[in-house]
Amino acid sequence: MNTDTRSLPTLTVVVCAYTLDRWDDLRAAVGSLRAQRRPVEETVLVVDHCRELYERAAAAFPGVRVLANAERQGLSGARNTGVAAARCEVVAFLDDDAAADPDWSGRLLARYADRAVAGVGGLVRPWWVTRRPVWFPREFDWVVGCSYRGLPEQPSPVRNFIGANMSFRRSELLAAGGFRTDLGRVGTRPLGCEETELCLRIAARDPAAVLLHEPAAAVRHRVPAARATWAYFVARCYAEGLSKAHVARLGGTRAALASERAYLRSTVPRAFVRALRPGRPGGLRTASALAGGVGVTVAGYVAGRVRHAEPDPVPDPAPGPAAVPALGRVGDAGGGLP
Repeated sequence: MNTDTRSLPTLTVVVCAYTLDRWDDLRAAVGSLRAQRRPVEETVLVVDHCRELYERAAAAFPGVRVLANAERQGLSGARNTGVAAARCEVVAFLDDDAAADPDWSGRLLARYADRAVAGVGGLVRPWWVTRRPVWFPREFDWVVGCSYRGLPEQPSPVRNFIGANMSFRRSELLAAGGFRTDLGRVGTRPLGCEETELCLRIAARDPAAVLLHEPAAAVRHRVPAARATWAYFVARCYAEGLSKAHVARLGGTRAALASERAYLRSTVPRAFVRALRPGRPGGLRTASALAGGVGVTVAGYVAGRVRHAEPDPVPDPAPGPAAVPALGRVGDAGGGLP
């Protein structure tokens, strides 16, 4: 890649963490950012309501801004806290159990030379701590927060990114109002789709905005043994259905489910054909997982649609810092927990 780094926008990387149980993963994530060939101007670690982790991280990571989540508990609130505190033009998000390839930052930033690009996301490769289960379909790697078979293999516009590896112009995040705090994970609860809903809002605000998938900007995402189980697979599929129902209520069914329709029409049928080829190891179990995954996800969606509770409203989009309510309430490590 021959991009002149002097012409690239500046970059803040936000890492959100909530537990000491992933301390070694967090150290690897921060280490991967320090090893970037194109240096990262600012790394912000947001700790989600865990005092012991906050204090340990503040002492262990010199040069990293360690903040306490100043918003509602959960990943969305932690991300909003990071966006509010960021000092650079582009804000990227890396999961605390992911590690970025050495050329990750440069690959992401190179795409911002096009002013129409509002965000860039990259490839998320699964790193199975145990072996990948023979039945686990690659088309369902989204279950473990990774890129799945069926995503574009070349740089392409997409509807939304995978949260473990995504970036946006900070101005776009502020104008859109940030992440909804009534969506997304809280601790180990496997809900999601906050990234999808945000991307839909960015696109609705500016139909000319491009959200670009750049597979060359890659990270490795750890998949622990607990997530390589049928029980987790089912729970995550059901939660995805619930989350998609919530997003459909917020942004309209057509926009919220456009990618899912294509996935069901094309990606899943091809997966069945591959699984049922003669001689394929575990083919019947893979086909069963495909059918079960689709069925459970649809069940979650139907259950979510019949619920009538309305979510809290999104803050009115406005230019400038006021668009993210946490901006005036964050402090660097040493400032204490709110």
